[in-house]
Amino acid sequence: MRVKNFVLGFGVAVAGRALIPQLLLLKFARDVRRLNRGDYSSLLAAYSDNFVLHFNEGEHRWSGDWEGRAGMERFLQNFTAARIQGEIRMIAISGPPWALTLWVRFDDRADAPDGTRIYENRTVLVLRTWWGKIVEQDDFYADTQRISALEHKLTELNIHPVA
Repeated sequence: MRVKNFVLGFGVAVAGRALIPQLLLLKFARDVRRLNRGDYSSLLAAYSDNFVLHFNEGEHRWSGDWEGRAGMERFLQNFTAARIQGEIRMIAISGPPWALTLWVRFDDRADAPDGTRIYENRTVLVLRTWWGKIVEQDDFYADTQRISALEHKLTELNIHPVA
């Protein structure tokens, strides 16, 4: 009986662990759909007060370290002001549930007001969590020159960074 209970418990644990990425994908996909409509509130709520985003590639409005929830809010304001649209393609996780590391494949694009595509890129976000809140994030872009080109185009369109 003990072996049967152990096997049953082990099976439940494995199945539960397998569900975590799927649940996170559903949650963040919903948040990104809202972000694409200009509402970043549910996404912002996932970040801790002492959060830091490292985005150190290139010279553009998003580069640098963005600290705290207020810093992330400014980052997201710039994201929505640029009319960037994103989509989560995949989530992978490691670590215990209270200290997960997430790898998120995030594709993004932006169109000018006339509908012309001015930007398209692929990203891997590495997020570290602590008790359900994101505490650190690193963004890695497939082509950082595309972000610099987007910055130039946004300046031409008179879309300035949020201060």
